[in-house]
Amino acid sequence: MAVCIVGWGHTPFGKHEGEDLEALITRATREALDHAGVPADQVDGIWLGNLNGGFVPDTFCSSLVAQADAGLRWKPATRVENACASGSAAIYSAADAIAAGRARVALVVGAEKMTAVSGKEVAQALAGCSYVREEASQGLTFPGIFALMAKAYFERYGDHSAALARIAAKNHANGTRNPWAQMRRDLGFEFCNTISEKNPVVAEPLRRTDCSLVSDGAAAVVLVDESMVAEFSRAARFRARAQVNDYLPMSRRDPAAFEGPRRAWSQALAGAGCDVRDLSLVEVHDCFTIAELLAYEAMGLAEPGQGARLLEEGVVMADGALPVNPSGGLKSKGHPIGATGVSMHVLGAMQVLGEADDLQVPNAELAGVFNMGGSAVASYVSILERLR
Repeated sequence: MAVCIVGWGHTPFGKHEGEDLEALITRATREALDHAGVPADQVDGIWLGNLNGGFVPDTFCSSLVAQADAGLRWKPATRVENACASGSAAIYSAADAIAAGRARVALVVGAEKMTAVSGKEVAQALAGCSYVREEASQGLTFPGIFALMAKAYFERYGDHSAALARIAAKNHANGTRNPWAQMRRDLGFEFCNTISEKNPVVAEPLRRTDCSLVSDGAAAVVLVDESMVAEFSRAARFRARAQVNDYLPMSRRDPAAFEGPRRAWSQALAGAGCDVRDLSLVEVHDCFTIAELLAYEAMGLAEPGQGARLLEEGVVMADGALPVNPSGGLKSKGHPIGATGVSMHVLGAMQVLGEADDLQVPNAELAGVFNMGGSAVASYVSILERLR
């Protein structure tokens, strides 16, 4: 049974000083139920994507979703965690329940409250998403881990710092049109490509503009089985979806190959019966700009080492043949861990349904979504299309 997105909710991403995790969850939940036109008591199950890891004291948070509406009381609720892909993991878990006939209407929420702790505590919590025995325990944080990927890529294919700056500049320019984005400011290529007091090196060769933002936020979707879509005013169908998990230790993988994402893309495109260039747009997991560059090659848009050409030729720009991150991506929109995968699916659904407003890619028919957990360890790729 095919699964469809029939409604969504989305908070702005950024620093929400007046809202805790519960407030973010309930806000997105109410918006999604209202947007879908689904009474809360018709929901068959709840899935919450949330990493936490020490950001907030709420370890057992799946039933916080029920705070949004009394109709959600007694509904089975489960928290799902798969690092930065927790949101997609929650969506896939709900979709599996629908496909198995255990649910017809599923509510999926992704949420994270990251800014209530110090930057050092954020880095420590995220470092726990690495292979701690070899990576976090040796002092590596995620900027350092993705810097190792960038170094390996540069050693193999030459210095691509300018390409990373073009990615950052592109995504910040795109993000100016996104009302949910944390940073709606066009920084320009020169600023992103220049090391300065405002753009220092964070982990060589990555600069501040090569790194995504620490954010609070939530997003939610209502999923139904395809047989129900006549009851709704909109429906974006999962034409295909694929999950691939690789080894956790980086020492067992080629850091410049993105092998897990490559396999996930291959499986999803095969399942959808299409080629990557048949897609109208793609939302990819640009936690660091090197991740987006590697994603170009993993999805088959360019041969290894040739991803920079897509920027130079304008292919991945907002008005290009295949816009990548027309939303501004994690780089501009922000990256509240548990919310990210759900947000990416919301944005993909909006595009194929023609409801993306200022972000709309003309005549969007197929949207690709690539959400990643850890250092290319958990890879989720979805292909979305309009059904109604």
